[in-house]
Amino acid sequence: MTNGKKRPLEEWQPTRLGELIEVKHGWPFRSELFSEELTGRPIVVNIGNFEYTGGFRFESTKTREYRGDYPHEYELSPGAILLVMTCQTAGGEILGIPGRIPNDGHVYLHNQRLGKVVVKAPERVDIDYLYALFRWPEFNRELCLTASGTKILHTAPSRIEAFQFLLPPLQVQRSIGRTLRAFDDKIGLNRRMNETVEALARALFKSWFVDFDPVRAKAEGRQPVGMDAQTAALFPDSFVDSEIGKIPSGWQVKPLDEIANFLNGLALQKYPPQDNSFLPVVKIAQLRKGNTEAADRASAAIVSAYIVDDGDLLFSWSGSLEVVIWCGGRGALNQHLFKVTSAEYPKWLVYHWTRHHLPEFQRIAAGKATTMGHIQRHHLSQALTAVPPSETLKCMDNVVAPLLGRVVANNVETRTLAETRDTLLPRLISGEVRVNETVHHA
Repeated sequence: MTNGKKRPLEEWQPTRLGELIEVKHGWPFRSELFSEELTGRPIVVNIGNFEYTGGFRFESTKTREYRGDYPHEYELSPGAILLVMTCQTAGGEILGIPGRIPNDGHVYLHNQRLGKVVVKAPERVDIDYLYALFRWPEFNRELCLTASGTKILHTAPSRIEAFQFLLPPLQVQRSIGRTLRAFDDKIGLNRRMNETVEALARALFKSWFVDFDPVRAKAEGRQPVGMDAQTAALFPDSFVDSEIGKIPSGWQVKPLDEIANFLNGLALQKYPPQDNSFLPVVKIAQLRKGNTEAADRASAAIVSAYIVDDGDLLFSWSGSLEVVIWCGGRGALNQHLFKVTSAEYPKWLVYHWTRHHLPEFQRIAAGKATTMGHIQRHHLSQALTAVPPSETLKCMDNVVAPLLGRVVANNVETRTLAETRDTLLPRLISGEVRVNETVHHA
């Protein structure tokens, strides 16, 4: 019995997206005027800035400034939504994926192959709901089905605008949008917190292990900045010569592969899943995405040393050389990846020393005359580190280890939040779950 009132989904109206929005093409910015050096110039948004589940990550390795002139109508306002309109077939899951321009003081530019969403009927659609709609798997599936191209998928404004769906009443839209945005806001907060914590950890490592600031201060008769007397007493006041130049007295020079064990992964195609028991395979692609979504599967019965878990240090030694603290969940270590461990030295020390040598490793790999550049184990032996006495290192560990622990905890929480959001989103957009029920139990 409905007492003459419409049931909820009966109030949802069949709607074509083009009734609500218009999608506009970007400008063909000249690639020779792009710059990886970030100096405050306008940033050209590119497909590499998009996350697989929606949103942007403007990291220095993927961000390009523009050093030329351009039509100013292609500057993007904070909050503007962009959609991916071109991608490789292997990455077709990002076709139509949205990102929202941040309000962070930077100027962002609307590049070609990205569609800008212009709302034509703000009285009919909520912007947060619209952003969620673009992340709906049904939207992506429809764009892939109607796309042109074989190796490269292309969609067009007209195909995006032709998408049809059931539009809920505006108040329901707002509730759906607020519910899902709450997850995004918390995820964003965690990421900003981690950026701050990671920057602090990098600064401490550089000060203590590269610039030797506390030792230089004491050698000059000064108190090390920001350090109490008890901690400062652990640093010497003089240097000695070494293979890497002058290092603090009492410190040692050791190769990277002496302070840690670099375990190469398995050729996991030789270990197929058995009896519906499996682990997702962590390859370079998973390392870059930070999760195991749509990953290959391997047997769960592999030797435990080759099982990857949250907080493990991973280093891809071929192709795209990267060093990360893995927080993508339990998985199996594939070949071309090192799992880096140490029984004697703290993880953060090994992590930062490996990162310190990463540019040189990348240079070596880039110089290989193969399609997939790589480094070899002797390069690990040639990468030298400066290591303090155990008492000094223990004091350092008390400061830096909690920073790494906070980053891992935030990343694991972020993954859980994203998984919950991505589970809820299609059920909310389709009307399978009512908003008030979601808000009550979330």
